[in-house]
Amino acid sequence: MQIKTLSAKQRKIMEFISSDDMALICDGSVRSGKTTVMSMAFVLWAMQNYDRTNFAICGKTVQAAERNILKPLMEIEGLGVALSMHYKVSTRILTVRCGDRTNWFYLFGGKDESSYMLIQGITLAGVLFDEVALMPRSFVEQALSRAISFEHPKYFFNCNPESPQHWFYKEWIENKRENTQHIHFLLKDNPILTPQMIERTKAMYSGVFYDRYIRGLWVVAEGLIYPMFDESCIVDELPETGEYYVSCDYGTLNPFSAGLWRWDGKTATRIREYYYSGRESQKNKTDEEYADEIEKLIGEANVKSIIVDPSAASFIEVLRRRGYMVRKANNDVTNGIMTTARFLQDGVIKIHRDCKDCIREFGLYRWDEKSADDRPIKENDHAMDETRYFAYTVLKNKAYRRDYTPIWNR
Repeated sequence: MQIKTLSAKQRKIMEFISSDDMALICDGSVRSGKTTVMSMAFVLWAMQNYDRTNFAICGKTVQAAERNILKPLMEIEGLGVALSMHYKVSTRILTVRCGDRTNWFYLFGGKDESSYMLIQGITLAGVLFDEVALMPRSFVEQALSRAISFEHPKYFFNCNPESPQHWFYKEWIENKRENTQHIHFLLKDNPILTPQMIERTKAMYSGVFYDRYIRGLWVVAEGLIYPMFDESCIVDELPETGEYYVSCDYGTLNPFSAGLWRWDGKTATRIREYYYSGRESQKNKTDEEYADEIEKLIGEANVKSIIVDPSAASFIEVLRRRGYMVRKANNDVTNGIMTTARFLQDGVIKIHRDCKDCIREFGLYRWDEKSADDRPIKENDHAMDETRYFAYTVLKNKAYRRDYTPIWNR
């Protein structure tokens, strides 16, 4: 990776390492050039000021830190000439040498409330938090406390915006702490992005995700989750060719929802559905009865796989005994919603007019504005859940390349 020129805001990151300030926060747009330059600045600061000292590089998971921090860092052209870097996967330690100086950078993942225990007991001179808004407060505070014995520690934070009620925004950005620099990044602050790359990145998001990941705003998720769903998303014709899939959200008292999809290489059409509420009908169905309904839904279609709510273990086993290929759905709600919204916006997902329950839920599915986190209201969400399962578990890997450009020319 070549870093030929730095933008004005990227230069401010490099200037931070020689300042007297203790913390640097870089937030804003995705792909705005903050992470790689911050990673380089963190390592250079450590090597200029310390020898035989421990530091921490923290991601949501260790794998995320390896992917987002280590790999780009070790690929920066010229950095490997000045520094010798060796990463040992088994210990999760990056060893960096410069002349007769050696420092160690430990990788940690802060994915849940128990993660703080992983970082206890180590003494650190500085910490880099990648995507700090995705980490629990307990983990971040434990990591910060590991450096209090040093006279001049430094903390590097980067993130994309979340809700303005998020604890990190409230305590570190809105509160404007002393000895803390805050640099807000936009796409235009990344000098390696061409106008075409910027437009392509903008096209990836809509609604609240556009406001956060493109405009770089800390805004509340409110209103309809899929405001782009309109009459243009509804079709009267059925596709003549393509692969069949079934998506399923399991329910006993709550509604059970399933959709039959056909993917023709450009468009995924929900061609028919099954929707049943045990509460409204005042009669619960067994796993075997629901499996019978799935068979009726499939009919003569040669289904490649059935994507099922991962919590429905007994139902999954019933389907597998009947010979179906079953995949447990990826139940990442936020990223699943973001991906589904992109498919709707790009015209990849279509709903046949006969799928009345799915169409009804699209018009009612809303954000919970009272929640501090991004959560949908748990109503009118069963067809929405299994539509998201299909989009994020199957369609994501079929419709777009890794850089999220369509695999076809529309």
